[in-house]
Amino acid sequence: MRLLIYSLNYAPEPTSTGKYTGEMAAWLAARGHEVEAITGLPHYPQWKLDGRYAAGRLRSERLEGVRVRRASHSIPSLESVNARSRILMETSFTLSAARYWLPKFFALRRPDAVITVMPPLQISIWPLLYGWVRRVPWVLHVQDLQVDAALRLKMLPGGVIGRLLYGVESFLLRRATRVSTITEAMRQRVIAKGTAGERTWLFPNWADIASIRPAERDNAFRAGLGFGPETLLVLYAGNMGEKQGLDSVLEAADRLGDQKNIQFLMVGSGAARPRLEQRAHALGLKNLRFLPVQPLEKLPEMLAAGDIHLVVQRRDAADLVMPSKLTNILAAGRPCVATADPGTALAEVVAGHGTGLVTPPEDPTALAEAIAVLAADAALRARCGEVARAYAERHLGRDSILSAFESDLLTLTEQDGHE
Repeated sequence: MRLLIYSLNYAPEPTSTGKYTGEMAAWLAARGHEVEAITGLPHYPQWKLDGRYAAGRLRSERLEGVRVRRASHSIPSLESVNARSRILMETSFTLSAARYWLPKFFALRRPDAVITVMPPLQISIWPLLYGWVRRVPWVLHVQDLQVDAALRLKMLPGGVIGRLLYGVESFLLRRATRVSTITEAMRQRVIAKGTAGERTWLFPNWADIASIRPAERDNAFRAGLGFGPETLLVLYAGNMGEKQGLDSVLEAADRLGDQKNIQFLMVGSGAARPRLEQRAHALGLKNLRFLPVQPLEKLPEMLAAGDIHLVVQRRDAADLVMPSKLTNILAAGRPCVATADPGTALAEVVAGHGTGLVTPPEDPTALAEAIAVLAADAALRARCGEVARAYAERHLGRDSILSAFESDLLTLTEQDGHE
């Protein structure tokens, strides 16, 4: 197949949408498909342009067999990330991407399918127009129900603006040839927005179960932090935004401050991190420290070093996104404490399969109690870790997930060819 991928985020971004989109494109190219990607500039999660792409460098490159074309756009600083600055970035990307899209409307060759990755919401504009004009099927892959999250978390006002955004989102979802998303709960949400069920695909995120495996906790990463075997390390590694509700972690650490063997580590970046660091300082937390995003090659060691991992979400973000950090925690065979209500996709994976403990969102007392339970019970930690690894091997293998998606794409392009 000739495939065109359109996504604001892409490799070499190490986390979240950019990571998964880049790995998907490289996997498809390795399978012999001709893959082109129109993407933005690498900037996430630091909210700072990757220096290798400054001054116009590497705007067109071949990356792991994929022809990558990068459109310029604004990038808000970490301190200024908000709804307005995000919309400005997304709009500038849409306008800048015209330099690559417009020639395609007149080119002799056309792709067999376009794969579009949302968010942002307006990522669908060019594929929609292109599909209409050139009759090319396009798949809208939903990593995050951005409109729902922004309105529920009060990042955008409701009322007329909310109704308008929901209307635009519903229009785009119904116009896509197929809509894929990462959990069954999110697929049902897409259907509730007006997309016919037979036009939806389940396309979950995966883990690299070959390179991320259960390993010894007492490793170089842990030693570099100065933690000995007697320390129980509670690790949060991921984006530090408002939808995570990470104040609960700080408050849980405060409640467990008298248990000197329990130490907290928060690794990552995001719009909320400066505020969280200030709050940790104000609370006088001696059992919690912050680290920046770690290089990808350190990921297996970092995951292994954590005795207990945290997967934290605010209640209003439930089933609007599946925390991507969870797949790596499961692959590493480590227990977790997740904040989720019963019946959500996150609670089903953690409590339903016994990979860890679940507490109500935004309840730091319950979070601290669950951490203390796991910290005091080595056998429970080991049992949850074994179940987590088994779950990853059964459900999260990259080859099996991407092979199923490839089969769906082949079916779609064959149907299009017969129309």
